[in-house]
Amino acid sequence: MIADAAPLAISVKDLTKRFGDKTVVDHFDLDVPKGAIYGFLGPNGSGKTTTIRMMCGLLTPDGGGGTCLGYDILKQSLQIKEHVGYMTQRFSLYEDLSIRENLDFIAGMYRVKNRKRRVDEALEDLGLAGRSAQLAGMLSGGWKQRLALAACMIHVPDLLLLDEPTAGVDPKARRDFWDEIRRLADKGVTVLVSTHYMDEAIQCDFIAYIAYGRKLIAGKARQIPKMTGLAMYEVEGQDLPVLEAQLRKAGGVEQVARFGSVLHVAGPDKAALDRLADEMRARGGQTWTAQEPGLEDAFIHLMAEADDNFQSPARP
Repeated sequence: MIADAAPLAISVKDLTKRFGDKTVVDHFDLDVPKGAIYGFLGPNGSGKTTTIRMMCGLLTPDGGGGTCLGYDILKQSLQIKEHVGYMTQRFSLYEDLSIRENLDFIAGMYRVKNRKRRVDEALEDLGLAGRSAQLAGMLSGGWKQRLALAACMIHVPDLLLLDEPTAGVDPKARRDFWDEIRRLADKGVTVLVSTHYMDEAIQCDFIAYIAYGRKLIAGKARQIPKMTGLAMYEVEGQDLPVLEAQLRKAGGVEQVARFGSVLHVAGPDKAALDRLADEMRARGGQTWTAQEPGLEDAFIHLMAEADDNFQSPARP
């Protein structure tokens, strides 16, 4: 839960969802401050999107409840939907319509007042005015992304849902997109992001790690690695492939990951990892430097401890 006194956009408790005999969301609790960018991080199939949809009244839970934008998620889902913009991972607008025609159509669906003026504003806000007559199907991935965001925001929602929003776009388009999301958050729009990409996760103010339907940890993004209790060293020097193979068998080492010319060596037992670092330094050839673990290190650590509730039971 969020300890800060900021007003909450969402507060849910014990959310549970089952499909058949599988529990895909298991007693999920969360508070989301107004105007925050809240990331839901986890592997594919972990229940991220299902959780977000329940939190926003778009999917009815089998258990639990709460509020979203001051509305009851069980009883007032229609009111919530009027204040939500939802950007799916796959481009879902009409490719045989122009940019302007797509935005005008969506504005009509939401019964937006002063529709033409609002479409003009959306085109200007997202830098689409000069391309307004271009067919959506002819746009690159980055421009399609801008159009999808403009469509989501055409009715000026208070809550924006993003499902892996920058998959398949180039780094420049990704940075421009997140600059736009930050601008919206600064205006008070609350943003929920479902992702398994670390470069999206680091853009978030808060993060909830979800694996196999369960919340493993949640808090401010910059505090998550410390909350795991994980210790880590960066290793540079000679013969890193040989060292990497040796470290995977060493006591106290939970993960070894190669980042270019550097190894990240991490484990939950700091004392054991410190002893290993001292032994390796004495051998020479590499430099061992203690570092704070990053979000990716924390994510891998948490996943190692999670149980897959979709795994088929072993046959006798």
